Amino acid sequence: MAEQKGLRAKVQRFGSYLSGMIMPNIGAFIAWGIITALFIPDGWLPNEDLATLVDPMLYYLLPLLIGFTGGRMVYDLRGGVVGATATMGVIAGADIPMFLGAMVVGPLAGYLMKKIDQVLQHRVRQGFEMLYNNFSAGILAALLAIVALLGIGPVVGALNKALAAGVEVIINAGLLPLANIIIEPAKILFLNNAINHGILSPIGADQASQFGKSILFLLEANPGPGLGILLAFMIFGKGASKSSASGAAIIQFFGGIHEIYFPYVLMKPALILAAIAGGVSGVFTFQLFDVGLRAPASPGSIFAVLAMTAQDSYVGVILGVIIAAAVSFVIAAIILRTSKDSEKDLSEATSKMEAMKGKKSSVAGSLNQTAEEQAEEAADESKQAEDVDRIIFACDAGMGSSAMGASLLKNKFKKADIDIFVTNKAINDIPDDADIVVTHKDLTDRAKAKVPAAEHISVENFLNSPRYDELVERLKK
Repeated sequence: MAEQKGLRAKVQRFGSYLSGMIMPNIGAFIAWGIITALFIPDGWLPNEDLATLVDPMLYYLLPLLIGFTGGRMVYDLRGGVVGATATMGVIAGADIPMFLGAMVVGPLAGYLMKKIDQVLQHRVRQGFEMLYNNFSAGILAALLAIVALLGIGPVVGALNKALAAGVEVIINAGLLPLANIIIEPAKILFLNNAINHGILSPIGADQASQFGKSILFLLEANPGPGLGILLAFMIFGKGASKSSASGAAIIQFFGGIHEIYFPYVLMKPALILAAIAGGVSGVFTFQLFDVGLRAPASPGSIFAVLAMTAQDSYVGVILGVIIAAAVSFVIAAIILRTSKDSEKDLSEATSKMEAMKGKKSSVAGSLNQTAEEQAEEAADESKQAEDVDRIIFACDAGMGSSAMGASLLKNKFKKADIDIFVTNKAINDIPDDADIVVTHKDLTDRAKAKVPAAEHISVENFLNSPRYDELVERLKK
C-alpha cells in the first residue's frame, strides 16, 4: 500500500512539473487563441495586419514562456533566463512550434545552471559576484542555445512530428474516444492538469496551428461527465452529498473547477464508470461532428469551452457536452440507486453516536470523512494561534480547488475575528515559512515532503470539511 502511494506521489509530482510549465502561461495561449479566432482570414473579424501576430506568438512567444517557466521552476529567475535563451536554440532548429522542446530544454538549463553555481559560486571573491553571475549565465545560455540548435532541436522536432502523426492515426481510426478510459481515472487521481496541460495542450496547439482547431483541447476539459455525476447526486444522493451537489455542479460546470466532483466519485468508486462512459460518448460526438477548440479551455468551464470553440464547431461541441452529461447522469443514477445505502447508514450511525456522546460530532458536517479522521490521528502536533502566521491551501495547480478552500477559510476567519494570513499555492510552490498547509488527502504526502516542518491538514473535500471549524475554534484568540 505504501509503495502504491509512493508511486502515485511520484507520478503526480512528474505530472505537476509538466503542467507547471504550461499552467502559468495559459493566459498567453488564450490570447493567441482569441487573436487567431478573430483575425485570421477565416476568423470572425479578418484583419491582415492583426493576423501577423499569430505566427510570432505561436513560434516564439509561447515556447519562450514555457522554457522560461521550466527553468524558473528548477532555479528561480536565474534558471528561467538561461532556460528561455536555450529554448531559442530549439526554436531556431525546427520548423514547427517547439512546445515539447521548450519543456525539455527549459528545466535542463535551469538544472545545469544550479549545479554550476553550487560548484563555483562560493569560490567567487568578494566584489566579483556580479561579474560571475552575469558571465556564467551568459556563457552557459549561449552554449546550450548552440547545442539545442544543432542537436536537441532536430531530435525533439522529429519526436514531435511522430507524436502528432500517432495522434492523427488514432483520430483517423476512430479510436480517440477510448483515451477517456485512461483520462477519467487519471483525473480522479489529480493528474488532470498534468494530462491536459502537460500532454494534450502542446500537441493540440500544434494541430491548431495547422488546421485552426484541435479536438485534443476537449478531451479533458469537457465539463459534461462531471456535471452528469453531480446531477445524479442532486436527485438520488443522500445527506451531505445531496445537499452539496447543486452548489458543486454550478462551480464545476460554470466555474470550470473539475476537482470539485472528484470526492463524490471517491465516495463511490464505481462512479468512475459513469465518468468514463460520459467522456467516451462526448469525445465520440466531438469526433463525429469534426469539432475542436482554437486554444486550451482553462479552466474547464462551459464559458471557456465556448469562448475557444472554432467558428464551425459550436453545434458539435454543445451536443458533445450535453451527451456526455446525459450518459454519465444515467449511469451514475443507476449506480446510486442500486448500490448499498451506505450514506444513509453513515448518517444514522453518526446521529446515534452523537446521542450517546451528548454533543455534536464533527463527522456529522461531512460525508464519509473517515480518511480525514485517519489523517487527524496521524497529524503533527497542532499549532496554537501564537505559532501561526501563514496558512497555505495547496492543490496541484494552485488555481482551482485550493483557491475555493482558501476563500472559505478566510470567510470563517473573518467571522471569528481571526487575523491570520491565508492564501492558495501550487503544491510545488508552498513557501518554506508556511505554518499550516491544507491539502486534499491524496496530495498530503507531497506537501509533507515539500514543507516537513509545517502542520499538515488533510481534507477530503475542500468545500465541506469539519477540519475548518476545528481550526477556527483552535485559533480563536
